[in-house]
Amino acid sequence: MNKYSVFPLAIFFLLFTYGGFAQHGDYKAPALENPDAWSLVLIPDTQSYMKFKRNQPILDLMLNWVDEHIDPLNVKLVVQVGDLVEQNGLVNPDGVAANQTGTQQWEAVSGSFSILDKNVPVIATTGNHDFGIVNVENRQTSYNDYFPIGKNHHNQKMIRDVALDETGMPTLINATYEFISPEGRKFLVMVLEFAPREASLNWAIQTVNKEEYQDHTVILLAHSYLNRNSEHIETEGYPLSDSNYGKAIWEKLVQPSKNIQMVFSGHIGAPNDKSGHVGFRTDSNAAGKKVHQMTFNAQALGGGWHGNGGDGWLRWLEFQGNSVLVKTYSPLFAISPNTRHLAWGTDEFATFSFELD
Repeated sequence: MNKYSVFPLAIFFLLFTYGGFAQHGDYKAPALENPDAWSLVLIPDTQSYMKFKRNQPILDLMLNWVDEHIDPLNVKLVVQVGDLVEQNGLVNPDGVAANQTGTQQWEAVSGSFSILDKNVPVIATTGNHDFGIVNVENRQTSYNDYFPIGKNHHNQKMIRDVALDETGMPTLINATYEFISPEGRKFLVMVLEFAPREASLNWAIQTVNKEEYQDHTVILLAHSYLNRNSEHIETEGYPLSDSNYGKAIWEKLVQPSKNIQMVFSGHIGAPNDKSGHVGFRTDSNAAGKKVHQMTFNAQALGGGWHGNGGDGWLRWLEFQGNSVLVKTYSPLFAISPNTRHLAWGTDEFATFSFELD
Protein backbone atom coordinates (compact mmCIF):
# COMPACT_ATOMS: atom_id res chain seq x y z
CA MET A 1 0.00 0.00 0.00
CA ASN A 2 1.54 3.34 -1.03
CA LYS A 3 1.18 6.67 0.70
CA TYR A 4 -1.58 7.79 -1.68
CA SER A 5 -3.82 4.82 -0.85
CA VAL A 6 -3.41 5.45 2.88
CA PHE A 7 -4.70 9.03 2.61
CA PRO A 8 -8.31 8.16 1.58
CA LEU A 9 -8.51 5.61 4.39
CA ALA A 10 -7.41 8.24 6.89
CA ILE A 11 -10.04 10.66 5.63
CA PHE A 12 -12.70 7.94 5.87
CA PHE A 13 -11.65 7.19 9.44
CA LEU A 14 -11.92 10.84 10.46
CA LEU A 15 -15.35 11.20 8.87
CA PHE A 16 -16.52 7.97 10.44
CA THR A 17 -15.29 8.96 13.91
CA TYR A 18 -16.07 12.66 14.00
CA GLY A 19 -18.76 13.08 11.38
CA GLY A 20 -21.44 11.26 13.33
CA PHE A 21 -21.35 7.62 12.20
CA ALA A 22 -19.50 6.00 15.08
CA GLN A 23 -20.14 8.29 18.01
CA HIS A 24 -23.84 8.70 17.24
CA GLY A 25 -24.59 5.14 16.27
CA ASP A 26 -25.82 4.21 19.75
CA TYR A 27 -28.45 6.94 19.94
CA LYS A 28 -31.88 5.58 20.75
CA ALA A 29 -34.95 7.73 20.17
CA PRO A 30 -37.37 8.04 23.10
CA ALA A 31 -39.95 5.27 23.25
CA LEU A 32 -42.04 3.64 25.95
CA GLU A 33 -40.42 0.57 27.46
CA ASN A 34 -43.89 -0.75 28.19
CA PRO A 35 -46.47 -0.04 25.45
CA ASP A 36 -49.22 0.09 28.09
CA ALA A 37 -47.45 2.77 30.15
CA TRP A 38 -48.23 6.49 30.28
CA SER A 39 -45.93 9.47 30.76
CA LEU A 40 -45.62 12.60 32.87
CA VAL A 41 -43.20 15.27 31.62
CA LEU A 42 -41.40 17.38 34.21
CA ILE A 43 -40.21 20.83 33.09
CA PRO A 44 -37.55 22.54 35.26
CA ASP A 45 -37.27 26.25 36.09
CA THR A 46 -37.78 28.18 32.86
CA GLN A 47 -36.59 31.59 34.12
CA SER A 48 -33.29 31.67 32.22
CA TYR A 49 -35.03 30.88 28.94
CA MET A 50 -37.20 33.95 29.53
CA LYS A 51 -34.80 36.59 30.77
CA PHE A 52 -32.96 36.72 27.45
CA LYS A 53 -35.05 36.88 24.30
CA ARG A 54 -32.47 34.81 22.42
CA ASN A 55 -33.07 31.86 24.75
CA GLN A 56 -36.85 31.69 24.31
CA PRO A 57 -36.78 29.39 21.26
CA ILE A 58 -35.14 26.65 23.36
CA LEU A 59 -38.23 26.40 25.57
CA ASP A 60 -40.38 26.42 22.44
CA LEU A 61 -38.28 23.56 21.08
CA MET A 62 -38.72 21.58 24.32
CA LEU A 63 -42.48 22.05 24.40
CA ASN A 64 -42.88 21.31 20.70
CA TRP A 65 -40.97 18.07 21.33
CA VAL A 66 -43.45 17.24 24.10
CA ASP A 67 -46.33 18.05 21.76
CA GLU A 68 -44.93 15.76 19.07
CA HIS A 69 -44.55 12.92 21.59
CA ILE A 70 -47.94 13.10 23.28
CA ASP A 71 -49.14 10.06 21.37
CA PRO A 72 -45.87 8.06 21.03
CA LEU A 73 -45.11 8.41 24.76
CA ASN A 74 -48.74 8.55 25.89
CA VAL A 75 -48.13 11.85 27.70
CA LYS A 76 -51.05 12.58 30.00
CA LEU A 77 -49.66 15.35 32.17
CA VAL A 78 -47.01 18.09 32.08
CA VAL A 79 -45.86 19.75 35.31
CA GLN A 80 -43.42 22.60 35.95
CA VAL A 81 -41.61 23.31 39.22
CA GLY A 82 -41.72 27.13 39.47
CA ASP A 83 -39.59 30.16 38.57
CA LEU A 84 -41.44 30.53 35.32
CA VAL A 85 -39.77 33.94 34.88
CA GLU A 86 -36.59 35.55 36.19
CA GLN A 87 -38.02 38.94 37.20
CA ASN A 88 -41.74 39.22 37.87
CA GLY A 89 -41.98 43.01 38.00
CA LEU A 90 -38.87 44.27 36.22
CA VAL A 91 -39.47 47.38 34.10
CA ASN A 92 -35.91 48.48 33.24
CA PRO A 93 -33.73 45.53 32.17
CA ASP A 94 -30.05 46.41 31.95
CA GLY A 95 -29.21 43.91 29.21
CA VAL A 96 -26.86 42.01 31.54
CA ALA A 97 -29.12 40.37 34.13
CA ALA A 98 -31.91 40.33 31.54
CA ASN A 99 -32.94 42.02 28.32
CA GLN A 100 -36.69 41.54 28.75
CA THR A 101 -39.09 43.23 31.16
CA GLY A 102 -41.13 41.20 33.58
CA THR A 103 -44.19 41.64 31.39
CA GLN A 104 -42.30 40.44 28.33
CA GLN A 105 -41.06 37.40 30.26
CA TRP A 106 -44.57 36.47 31.41
CA GLU A 107 -45.95 36.95 27.90
CA ALA A 108 -43.16 34.76 26.52
CA VAL A 109 -43.53 31.86 28.96
CA SER A 110 -47.31 31.90 28.73
CA GLY A 111 -47.03 31.85 24.94
CA SER A 112 -44.56 28.97 24.99
CA PHE A 113 -46.80 26.77 27.15
CA SER A 114 -49.72 27.61 24.85
CA ILE A 115 -48.11 25.09 22.48
CA LEU A 116 -49.55 22.37 24.73
CA ASP A 117 -52.79 23.97 25.94
CA LYS A 118 -55.12 22.21 23.51
CA ASN A 119 -53.57 18.78 23.85
CA VAL A 120 -52.48 18.05 27.44
CA PRO A 121 -52.90 19.57 30.92
CA VAL A 122 -50.03 21.79 32.09
CA ILE A 123 -49.74 22.46 35.82
CA ALA A 124 -47.08 24.93 37.00
CA THR A 125 -46.22 26.15 40.46
CA THR A 126 -44.60 29.44 41.49
CA GLY A 127 -41.01 30.13 42.50
CA ASN A 128 -39.29 33.03 44.24
CA HIS A 129 -38.64 34.85 40.96
CA ASP A 130 -42.35 34.77 40.13
CA PHE A 131 -43.01 37.23 42.98
CA GLY A 132 -42.02 40.80 43.71
CA ILE A 133 -39.81 42.80 41.36
CA VAL A 134 -36.83 40.53 40.71
CA ASN A 135 -36.77 38.07 43.62
CA VAL A 136 -39.74 37.81 46.03
CA GLU A 137 -39.41 41.26 47.60
CA ASN A 138 -43.14 40.86 48.28
CA ARG A 139 -45.99 38.41 47.59
CA GLN A 140 -47.29 40.08 44.42
CA THR A 141 -47.20 37.92 41.27
CA SER A 142 -48.48 38.04 37.70
CA TYR A 143 -48.98 34.26 37.65
CA ASN A 144 -52.78 34.44 37.74
CA ASP A 145 -52.84 36.94 34.86
CA TYR A 146 -50.79 34.80 32.49
CA PHE A 147 -51.83 31.31 33.63
CA PRO A 148 -55.58 31.73 34.27
CA ILE A 149 -57.72 28.65 34.64
CA GLY A 150 -59.29 29.17 31.21
CA LYS A 151 -55.92 29.14 29.46
CA ASN A 152 -55.83 25.34 29.27
CA HIS A 153 -59.24 23.68 29.03
CA HIS A 154 -57.83 20.42 30.42
CA ASN A 155 -56.86 22.26 33.61
CA GLN A 156 -60.32 23.79 33.79
CA LYS A 157 -61.88 20.33 33.86
CA MET A 158 -59.41 19.03 36.47
CA ILE A 159 -59.36 21.84 39.03
CA ARG A 160 -60.89 20.95 42.39
CA ASP A 161 -59.72 23.21 45.24
CA VAL A 162 -58.53 26.81 45.29
CA ALA A 163 -57.17 28.70 48.30
CA LEU A 164 -57.91 32.33 49.12
CA ASP A 165 -55.24 35.00 49.12
CA GLU A 166 -54.67 37.59 51.83
CA THR A 167 -57.53 39.71 50.48
CA GLY A 168 -60.00 36.83 50.51
CA MET A 169 -59.95 36.23 46.75
CA PRO A 170 -59.34 32.84 45.10
CA THR A 171 -55.91 32.35 43.52
CA LEU A 172 -54.36 29.57 41.49
CA ILE A 173 -51.00 29.74 43.26
CA ASN A 174 -52.48 27.31 45.81
CA ALA A 175 -54.78 24.84 44.09
CA THR A 176 -55.45 21.17 43.38
CA TYR A 177 -56.15 19.26 40.16
CA GLU A 178 -57.62 15.76 39.95
CA PHE A 179 -56.22 13.37 37.38
CA ILE A 180 -57.27 9.78 36.65
CA SER A 181 -54.48 7.77 35.03
CA PRO A 182 -55.17 5.37 32.13
CA GLU A 183 -55.08 2.39 34.51
CA GLY A 184 -57.61 4.08 36.79
CA ARG A 185 -55.36 5.36 39.59
CA LYS A 186 -56.65 8.58 41.14
CA PHE A 187 -54.09 11.37 41.41
CA LEU A 188 -54.41 14.77 43.02
CA VAL A 189 -51.82 17.35 41.93
CA MET A 190 -51.39 20.05 44.58
CA VAL A 191 -49.70 23.36 43.76
CA LEU A 192 -48.17 25.31 46.64
CA GLU A 193 -46.96 28.89 46.41
CA PHE A 194 -43.25 29.60 46.94
CA ALA A 195 -42.33 29.37 50.65
CA PRO A 196 -46.01 28.99 51.54
CA ARG A 197 -47.54 31.17 54.22
CA GLU A 198 -48.85 29.45 57.32
CA ALA A 199 -52.42 29.99 56.09
CA SER A 200 -51.58 28.38 52.76
CA LEU A 201 -49.95 25.42 54.47
CA ASN A 202 -52.97 24.98 56.74
CA TRP A 203 -55.21 25.02 53.68
CA ALA A 204 -53.04 22.32 52.10
CA ILE A 205 -53.20 20.17 55.25
CA GLN A 206 -56.98 20.41 55.41
CA THR A 207 -57.31 19.71 51.69
CA VAL A 208 -55.23 16.51 51.50
CA ASN A 209 -57.13 15.20 54.52
CA LYS A 210 -60.51 15.56 52.86
CA GLU A 211 -62.50 12.33 52.83
CA GLU A 212 -62.82 12.36 49.02
CA TYR A 213 -59.02 12.31 48.62
CA GLN A 214 -58.12 9.50 51.01
CA ASP A 215 -57.69 7.02 48.16
CA HIS A 216 -55.83 9.44 45.90
CA THR A 217 -52.10 9.51 45.23
CA VAL A 218 -51.09 13.12 45.86
CA ILE A 219 -48.31 14.82 43.85
CA LEU A 220 -47.09 18.00 45.55
CA LEU A 221 -45.40 20.78 43.57
CA ALA A 222 -43.29 22.92 45.93
CA HIS A 223 -40.53 25.07 44.44
CA SER A 224 -38.00 25.29 47.32
CA TYR A 225 -37.74 21.87 48.96
CA LEU A 226 -34.47 19.88 48.65
CA ASN A 227 -30.87 21.04 48.38
CA ARG A 228 -28.18 19.37 46.27
CA ASN A 229 -27.44 16.95 49.11
CA SER A 230 -31.08 15.84 49.06
CA GLU A 231 -31.67 17.45 52.44
CA HIS A 232 -34.83 19.39 53.24
CA ILE A 233 -34.09 23.10 53.00
CA GLU A 234 -34.51 24.66 56.44
CA THR A 235 -34.47 28.36 55.70
CA GLU A 236 -33.47 30.92 53.08
CA GLY A 237 -32.59 34.59 53.24
CA TYR A 238 -35.64 36.05 51.53
CA PRO A 239 -37.48 39.03 53.10
CA LEU A 240 -40.60 37.03 53.98
CA SER A 241 -41.78 37.03 57.58
CA ASP A 242 -44.43 34.34 57.03
CA SER A 243 -42.84 31.48 55.09
CA ASN A 244 -42.21 27.73 55.12
CA TYR A 245 -39.42 25.98 53.23
CA GLY A 246 -38.64 22.32 52.58
CA LYS A 247 -38.13 21.11 56.16
CA ALA A 248 -41.28 22.81 57.44
CA ILE A 249 -43.30 21.61 54.44
CA TRP A 250 -42.12 18.07 55.15
CA GLU A 251 -42.77 18.22 58.89
CA LYS A 252 -46.11 20.03 58.77
CA LEU A 253 -47.69 18.69 55.57
CA VAL A 254 -45.96 15.82 53.81
CA GLN A 255 -44.87 13.48 56.61
CA PRO A 256 -48.16 13.70 58.59
CA SER A 257 -50.16 12.93 55.44
CA LYS A 258 -51.44 9.53 54.43
CA ASN A 259 -51.66 10.13 50.69
CA ILE A 260 -48.78 12.37 49.52
CA GLN A 261 -46.43 10.01 47.68
CA MET A 262 -44.49 12.34 45.37
CA VAL A 263 -43.01 15.81 45.76
CA PHE A 264 -41.52 17.61 42.75
CA SER A 265 -39.44 20.77 43.16
CA GLY A 266 -36.78 22.91 41.45
CA HIS A 267 -35.02 26.08 42.61
CA ILE A 268 -31.41 24.92 43.19
CA GLY A 269 -28.55 25.23 40.71
CA ALA A 270 -24.81 25.57 40.20
CA PRO A 271 -23.11 26.82 37.01
CA ASN A 272 -22.48 23.96 34.58
CA ASP A 273 -22.87 21.37 37.35
CA LYS A 274 -25.58 18.81 36.70
CA SER A 275 -25.39 17.37 40.20
CA GLY A 276 -25.91 20.84 41.66
CA HIS A 277 -29.36 21.04 40.09
CA VAL A 278 -30.90 17.84 41.41
CA GLY A 279 -31.87 15.96 44.54
CA PHE A 280 -33.80 12.82 45.43
CA ARG A 281 -34.83 11.07 48.60
CA THR A 282 -37.48 8.63 49.79
CA ASP A 283 -39.07 8.76 53.23
CA SER A 284 -42.28 7.42 54.73
CA ASN A 285 -45.43 9.38 55.57
CA ALA A 286 -47.73 8.82 58.56
CA ALA A 287 -49.45 5.92 56.79
CA GLY A 288 -46.13 4.18 56.17
CA LYS A 289 -46.29 4.89 52.44
CA LYS A 290 -43.12 5.85 50.61
CA VAL A 291 -42.82 9.52 49.64
CA HIS A 292 -40.49 10.04 46.67
CA GLN A 293 -39.11 13.59 46.67
CA MET A 294 -37.42 14.80 43.51
CA THR A 295 -35.73 18.11 42.80
CA PHE A 296 -34.95 18.80 39.15
CA ASN A 297 -33.59 21.99 37.60
CA ALA A 298 -31.19 22.87 34.78
CA GLN A 299 -31.15 26.66 34.54
CA ALA A 300 -27.39 27.20 34.99
CA LEU A 301 -26.37 24.48 32.56
CA GLY A 302 -25.35 25.52 29.07
CA GLY A 303 -23.14 28.45 30.08
CA GLY A 304 -23.94 29.27 33.70
CA TRP A 305 -26.39 31.91 34.90
CA HIS A 306 -26.05 33.90 31.68
CA GLY A 307 -25.90 30.98 29.27
CA ASN A 308 -28.59 29.40 27.12
CA GLY A 309 -31.02 28.73 29.98
CA GLY A 310 -30.55 25.02 30.65
CA ASP A 311 -29.44 23.08 27.55
CA GLY A 312 -33.04 22.02 26.90
CA TRP A 313 -33.12 19.36 29.65
CA LEU A 314 -36.43 17.94 30.82
CA ARG A 315 -37.49 14.78 32.64
CA TRP A 316 -39.81 12.13 31.35
CA LEU A 317 -41.43 9.81 33.87
CA GLU A 318 -42.86 6.56 32.52
CA PHE A 319 -45.56 5.09 34.77
CA GLN A 320 -45.84 1.31 34.53
CA GLY A 321 -48.45 0.61 37.16
CA ASN A 322 -46.64 1.18 40.47
CA SER A 323 -43.21 1.37 38.82
CA VAL A 324 -41.97 4.77 37.68
CA LEU A 325 -38.98 5.08 35.33
CA VAL A 326 -37.24 8.45 35.39
CA LYS A 327 -35.27 9.59 32.35
CA THR A 328 -33.52 12.89 31.70
CA TYR A 329 -33.49 14.08 28.10
CA SER A 330 -32.63 17.14 26.01
CA PRO A 331 -34.62 17.78 22.82
CA LEU A 332 -32.10 20.54 22.11
CA PHE A 333 -29.22 18.07 21.79
CA ALA A 334 -31.42 15.47 20.13
CA ILE A 335 -32.48 17.69 17.23
CA SER A 336 -29.14 17.38 15.43
CA PRO A 337 -27.34 14.15 14.42
CA ASN A 338 -24.12 15.90 15.45
CA THR A 339 -25.19 16.31 19.10
CA ARG A 340 -27.82 13.65 19.70
CA HIS A 341 -25.25 11.44 21.44
CA LEU A 342 -25.50 14.01 24.26
CA ALA A 343 -29.29 13.94 24.46
CA TRP A 344 -29.68 11.35 27.22
CA GLY A 345 -28.71 11.98 30.82
CA THR A 346 -26.50 9.06 31.82
CA ASP A 347 -25.57 9.93 35.41
CA GLU A 348 -27.06 7.81 38.16
CA PHE A 349 -29.15 10.79 39.27
CA ALA A 350 -30.49 11.25 35.73
CA THR A 351 -31.82 7.76 35.03
CA PHE A 352 -33.40 5.71 37.80
CA SER A 353 -36.68 4.22 38.99
CA PHE A 354 -38.89 4.07 42.06
CA GLU A 355 -41.98 2.20 43.25
CA LEU A 356 -45.27 3.69 44.39
CA ASP A 357 -47.19 2.07 47.25
